[in-house]
Amino acid sequence: ANASYSEKEAIAQQVAASGHAPARLALTAFLEGSLYVRESDGVVLSAALVEGDDASLSLTDLLTQKSLGTVPAEGYQKIGTNNSLRKALRGMLAQLALSDPDPAVRLAAVKESLRSVDDATVAVFRARLKGEEDGAVRRALDVGLALADLKNADADVRLAAVRTLDGELTPDAFNQLTAMVEADERGKPAEPDERVRLAAAAAIDNISFWRSVYGGVETLFFGLSLGSVLVLAAIGLAITFGVMGVINMAHGELIMLGAYTAYVMQLLIPDNHGLALLLSIPAAFLVSGLFGVAIERGIVRFLYGRPLETLLATFGLSLILQQLVRSVFSPNNRPVSIPEFMSGVWQVNDALAITYNRLYILVFALIVFAGLLAILKRTPLGLQVRAVSLNRPMARALGVRSDWVDAATFGLGSGIAGIAGVALSQLTNVGPNLGQAYIIDSFMVVVFGGVGNLWGTLIGGMSLGVINKLLEPYAGAVLAKILVLVALILFIQRKPKGLFPQKGRAAEGH
Repeated sequence: ANASYSEKEAIAQQVAASGHAPARLALTAFLEGSLYVRESDGVVLSAALVEGDDASLSLTDLLTQKSLGTVPAEGYQKIGTNNSLRKALRGMLAQLALSDPDPAVRLAAVKESLRSVDDATVAVFRARLKGEEDGAVRRALDVGLALADLKNADADVRLAAVRTLDGELTPDAFNQLTAMVEADERGKPAEPDERVRLAAAAAIDNISFWRSVYGGVETLFFGLSLGSVLVLAAIGLAITFGVMGVINMAHGELIMLGAYTAYVMQLLIPDNHGLALLLSIPAAFLVSGLFGVAIERGIVRFLYGRPLETLLATFGLSLILQQLVRSVFSPNNRPVSIPEFMSGVWQVNDALAITYNRLYILVFALIVFAGLLAILKRTPLGLQVRAVSLNRPMARALGVRSDWVDAATFGLGSGIAGIAGVALSQLTNVGPNLGQAYIIDSFMVVVFGGVGNLWGTLIGGMSLGVINKLLEPYAGAVLAKILVLVALILFIQRKPKGLFPQKGRAAEGH
């Protein structure tokens, strides 16, 4: 603790060169300022101040990594660092990581070292390159050495470096190549050799092309992600609207109830967010489904054939449900934590990153769609629902209880709205107005795809999501929605029954 900074650096170098397993943990603790000496016997320990108690330390043995409990901070001296020592420690940690048996750790170490490539880093890279067997790590080492060679006095070395970086998507490579072809204030190019300059310009064009390709892929993914949310929100509405012709303006509030169910489940199971989320799916289906059955039995069944009155009644019900939630949970938004397996980003490459939560929701939407399709095609309920939607009088004449089918269908559609709420809770805060943001979009998807057609809902939702995301970079989020709405109005003028018109009695009613 009392050594000079140069002496501390020398000791740290010895620790790094020792090859012992705890060396990296010890140097990491040193870098983070959590290395302490026990004054009574000179033993070095990893320690952290106890939260809310600056007079106590939580100790960890550096060799065994076992917790030694909490002790008073008095009698322990912190081992200090300065900027120069911290820089040296980062280099030592990078060298240790480059020797790790895990290729992923070595690759991360190379990428971390690329932030500041100096002579010492170049020497480490060259030494490591000779024995490196993993292809991804070798490529990262080649990129690091090429970035260093761009400043070499030999034009042939710079030209070779440019060719190595051709197609490399890292920002450092693109920025340094761009700097080579730019001219200074006097119009003189930064790179004096024409061969190198032309090669750099060609490499920039190639990198720009691939960045635009991967940017398009990312935009497409975000569009499909938005589309999957629209499909989840609209698919329940497609059933109730398609089978019964009911304009349910409370559909958004059924989505909201599903989101609040996810919030309540997380309160009940606070220590396992993943389990809470999985249990929220059937729970939300039951909660919103039962609310849906109650709405159908208590209100909607008295208003069949009177769509405007149904619209007004369910709109009033939506206001009541919003106020009910405000009274129970307060008007404030409620956060629902994302489980660990859904958090983070899948970094495909330096130009393409996909968030796990949106990827999971996209897959989840397809699973829900497939499950609903199976129910309608493979179960007695599905058979009766299709019979009633095609020809209600004939279905009743054959013994189908159409009133029971209406209640079950409304409950099924409402339950799926609740499942949609669970998915939305992973993307946004849960609040009383959550459903209002999706009710209009849900009707747009259903009308665009074709009323009562599930495949139309899927294709319509995905199409609107992708179109929205393609327009946003040029028109902005608000204007993009307006343009989509105008385009949809024009489309409905030409094809009033949507992309996939429904056949049968329901088609005549709509």
